[in-house]
Amino acid sequence: MEPINPESLGAPRGYSNGMLAPVGARMLFVAGQIAWDAQQQVVSQDFAQQFLQALKNVMTVVEGAGGGPEHIGSLTIFVTDKHAYLNDLKNVGAAYREVMGRHYPTMALLEVAALVEDDAQVEIQAIAAIP
Repeated sequence: MEPINPESLGAPRGYSNGMLAPVGARMLFVAGQIAWDAQQQVVSQDFAQQFLQALKNVMTVVEGAGGGPEHIGSLTIFVTDKHAYLNDLKNVGAAYREVMGRHYPTMALLEVAALVEDDAQVEIQAIAAIP
C-alpha cells in the first residue's frame, strides 16, 4: 500500500488521505467487527478495550486471508458516542498502535445512534489489498 497525501491537503494526523493498492493485489472487504470474543460476548464496557478487541477482530480476518496491518487500505469506525472516543483518545491510540503499529490507512469515524448488539460501542469495517 502506498500512502497518497497531497501537500495541498496538509499533513494528516493518524490517517492517510489516500492509499494506493499495488497492481495484482486481491481486495478483501472485512465486515464490521465489534468487541466480541470467541464466544460472541462483548469483552468489556470500557471504550478503549472495545476498540482494541474490535480492531483485533478485523486483523483476525485480514490475517486469515494472508495479510497484515500494512495491507489495510481503509478503516471505517462506527461509534455510538463520539465523545467517548474523543475523551479516551490516548488509550484508543495506544490500542491502535498495539494492533496496527505505525501503519495509518484512510479512516473515517461516524457516530451512529446504535449498533445491532446493545452492549457494543464500537464497530470497525475494513478494506485490505492482499498481495
